[in-house]
Amino acid sequence: QEGYSITMKTLFIEARSNLNVDELISKINFQGKLGLTTTIQHMHLLDSIKKKLKNSVIAGQVLGCDVSNALKIAKKVDAFLFIGSGNFHPVQIAMKTGKKVIRADPFTNSISEVTEEEIEDRKRKVRAGYAYFLNANKIGILVSAKPGQNKIKAAEFLKKELEKQGKKPYLFTFDTLDFHQLDNFPDIECWVNTACERMAIEDYDKFSKPVVNICDIKL
Repeated sequence: QEGYSITMKTLFIEARSNLNVDELISKINFQGKLGLTTTIQHMHLLDSIKKKLKNSVIAGQVLGCDVSNALKIAKKVDAFLFIGSGNFHPVQIAMKTGKKVIRADPFTNSISEVTEEEIEDRKRKVRAGYAYFLNANKIGILVSAKPGQNKIKAAEFLKKELEKQGKKPYLFTFDTLDFHQLDNFPDIECWVNTACERMAIEDYDKFSKPVVNICDIKL
């Protein structure tokens, strides 16, 4: 009815993995102190993993955009163990801490190590996106409406700073990004991602124009 509005509440529920990692952890043979990191799906396993890996320290949960828990103990450990799937998180830990990172994937039951090639590839994407950003005039700033990813204040601040430089920035708000829709704005020379950093890294090739994460921009 007119005059009434409904505010929907968002309920966040932890989706815990029920995979057994005992066999996987038994494969780890590292001489030195390990920092234990993981995503929310496996957080409940860290205490038991620490008991199996005697010379280890719990760092806790890491996000692609936030590896502060790993940074807090970086000077206390020789390397990090990441329990989870995918490359985004462990490569981010390696880049930010400068430490060796071992991946333990419960879904493939495999152990691997983040390579220098993976780190350099990530750095190349960051450098390339930033270089295009510096030379672009019309810039699209992507803002997510999702709770926890919405950085509208940072986006608005960037817009004002770019306008001071004589550039033409535009804000684009979305809930779930449809990469194909970005093609409707062919005059945009570069995109700035303020949402999940993974998009500008693992989805780099889905953008028809260069993209850079806002955290990699220096004003």
